[in-house]
Amino acid sequence: MRRLNRKKTLNLVKELDAFPKVPESYVETSTSGGTVSLIAFTAMALLTIMEFMVYRDTWMKYEYEVDKDFTSKLRMNIDITVAMKCQYVGADVLDLAETMVTSADGLVYEPVIFDLSPLQREWQRMLQLIQSRLQEEHSLQDVIFKSAFKSASTALPPREDNSLLPPDACRIHGHLYVNKVAGNFHITVGKAIPHPRGHAHLAALVSHDSYNFSHRIDHLSFGELIPGIINPLDGTEKIASDHNQMFQYFITVVPTKLHTYKISAETHQFSVTERERVINHAAGSHGVSGIFMKYDISSLMVTVTEEHMPFWQFLIRLCGIIGGIFSTTGILHGIGRFIVEIICCRFKLGSHKPVLLPDGHVNNHLPLITDNRLNSISSK
Repeated sequence: MRRLNRKKTLNLVKELDAFPKVPESYVETSTSGGTVSLIAFTAMALLTIMEFMVYRDTWMKYEYEVDKDFTSKLRMNIDITVAMKCQYVGADVLDLAETMVTSADGLVYEPVIFDLSPLQREWQRMLQLIQSRLQEEHSLQDVIFKSAFKSASTALPPREDNSLLPPDACRIHGHLYVNKVAGNFHITVGKAIPHPRGHAHLAALVSHDSYNFSHRIDHLSFGELIPGIINPLDGTEKIASDHNQMFQYFITVVPTKLHTYKISAETHQFSVTERERVINHAAGSHGVSGIFMKYDISSLMVTVTEEHMPFWQFLIRLCGIIGGIFSTTGILHGIGRFIVEIICCRFKLGSHKPVLLPDGHVNNHLPLITDNRLNSISSK
């Protein structure tokens, strides 16, 4: 009974076989079939390699939501060099909440030489080239996100020429913590002084001829400081054409959460619009000479996540490549063979010419006897 049940089970399994075996004596091989097989195997190998490269690669996914955090402070990272001596300039922040953040809270005033050394100038050219490419190819930002903490530092390298020239500029660098509301960070003549009705700068003791707001922005960012991230204003250099000149930067800050396979950080992206003009009260161009960065915080928050293709999806795509190439090449080979057979048959039919019989009639059918036998019959 057990043997009978086993045989029935085996027979049932054999009937369910979806891949019937063909005897080798029934299989016909050909040169064209072998050529198509080689092409199919080559295509499968190339597509498999390309698919594996896609599987190894990652991409950035962007999600948007409302930023509900209004109480925390926003960190502002600054590294700006102004072509004036440190005792002549002052930097501070004034926001819409009428809160003034003075530079004494985190900024350092360092006397430096405004002109860059050859190594520093090369660094600035490279940074400006990257900025120009980022404006044309926005997808490069994903590469920068994925390479954060792995790439070289974007900070200005120290001078290598040991120049003996006296300092003629002031490097203002450090960080400030500001409220998450719109504000205005500015650098202008004179130190900032607190005032009950607002805020003011002590500029009366500074000669008007010493005004020179040519500046270089080596770094400006918001949020956590992440090495390797290039911000829109990094490497910017502006040369003033007049003593009374105002440089304005209108910045829109977008809170960003960055999650990659290397890091997880909270930073801020921003876009910027630039404007500069000469202050001339007689011509109706009013204002104060200096550098003004007016920033506004977006209500949307962006979550940037690095994603990877699942392994099961890679297997499905791989099976689709192999099965699709086998089926397609088989169909194309069958169609090509059918067309070749039709063409060859037409050539064979066209090769038979009509035969002229002795009585003058034309025979359009195939000859049944050869010319030698016909001659032998005539001689008889």
